Parts: sequence; structure tokens; C-alpha cells
Amino acid sequence: MTTYTARPLEPTALAELRVSDDAARPTTAFTDPEGGAPLRCCLRRSAPGERVALVSYAPLRRWAAATGADPGAYDEQGPVFIHAGECAGPDGDALPFTGAHRTLRRYSADGRILGGRLVEAPDGFAPAFAEAFADPEVALVHVRAVEYGCFLYEVRRP
Repeated sequence: MTTYTARPLEPTALAELRVSDDAARPTTAFTDPEGGAPLRCCLRRSAPGERVALVSYAPLRRWAAATGADPGAYDEQGPVFIHAGECAGPDGDALPFTGAHRTLRRYSADGRILGGRLVEAPDGFAPAFAEAFADPEVALVHVRAVEYGCFLYEVRRP
């Protein structure tokens, strides 16, 4: 059985986002009073009292800059939570945030959407990734929250 690995935001992107976000707004940190925010830097939920920031992030734009792709109109940005300061990153290889329904959005190597799928938690993830990567045109998959469409993490071809 193939293992699929969630990719947190890259360290370079995190360093930039901790100064200003992908919408060119200065980053403002705050203390999370309740916890539970899905952190894209370490792929876990925040704990009460942690310093976090809510920033605008453009995942395809950053991937396209590294690969030479041109996502065109599919270049979008949306809100993500990150730690306000450096963190240790993910703890292990388990796919995070699988306790709820998610959308898997497939992208080609040139950054175009190839389709998507609603995934039922938690058993639907492995078959959905297998289905996505069975298509040789799929270069990467974004896992997104159903309720808001927020980017949670990326999985690339194994």
C-alpha cells in the first residue's frame, strides 16, 4: 500500500509569511485563547495560549514559482493559520486533519485543476489519493476544508 505524505508549508515560505502574507499585508500575531486552529506549519491544531497568525497564503503561486508552472486563474490565495514563530514542524507521517470530510483537488504539472473529490473521514483518504495519482496527469493534490474551502496541505505524487 502506498503511503501519502502531507507537506507542511516550506520553511522559506513560513519565514516570509511571518513578516507579510501573500496579499502583501503585514503579519499580526495573536495569542490563541481557545486553541483548535489548524496550523499549516506543523500540521496539527493549536493549543490554548499559543502565539499564532492568520495569513493569506497562495499555495499554487509558490509551487508554480519553484516549478515554472503557470496556474493562471487557478492562482488563488486564502487564509491559513501558522505559528507566529518557528516551530518543530510535523510530528510523524500520519495524514493530519482527517477527522472530517475534506475535498481533494487535483492539479496538473502546469497548475490547472483536473478535478476534485469529496472525501469522507477517515477511511476515504487512501482510496481518494490512489484514484488521484492513478491519473498520470496529476502532479499534486490539495486537501481542503469542505466548509470554507481553506487549503490544509498538499500531497505530491509518491
